[in-house]
Amino acid sequence: MSGPVLRERLTARLDGDYVVFLIGMRINKPWLIHKWWPVANAMPRMLNELKSQPDSGLLHAEMWFSRTVIQVQYWRSMAQLLAYAKDRQAQHLPAWAAFNKAVGTDGTVGIWHETYAVRPGCSESVYVNMPAFGLGRAGELVPAKGRLATAVQRLAADQSSEDRQASHPAPRNEAP
Repeated sequence: MSGPVLRERLTARLDGDYVVFLIGMRINKPWLIHKWWPVANAMPRMLNELKSQPDSGLLHAEMWFSRTVIQVQYWRSMAQLLAYAKDRQAQHLPAWAAFNKAVGTDGTVGIWHETYAVRPGCSESVYVNMPAFGLGRAGELVPAKGRLATAVQRLAADQSSEDRQASHPAPRNEAP
């Protein structure tokens, strides 16, 4: 579901801290479908579960398929991401246990993830002739002009936003 191409220069706005979670798998032995298919099939179940729970903290996810599958997820907080990862009632722990039992370290399928906590003033984005995408779907798209025209200006504007929030903090939607 990519949506229409937006024929202007845009940037993403997402107030406050957020988390970028990169997760994926690498198919090392493609002929062993019985090993990698269950791993590939687990992520859609987890995403459906998260999307059905608006308070989970997942803001948006994008996925690409090749020999190495990558998914980029945007989360409202590290606490919410970690709460999901440890939730015994959620899809993640059974999928992780199944992977360790069926694959473990036999080399057929690699899995990986990287997690980044992002603070205001530490990221910027630009989209030209693109549908709403990535951080622009996790937050909102705004015209990249005026004080948002360049990467340096966007970083400074985001830092100014943090200064404003420090004097009037918004309520946080974090897991207990």
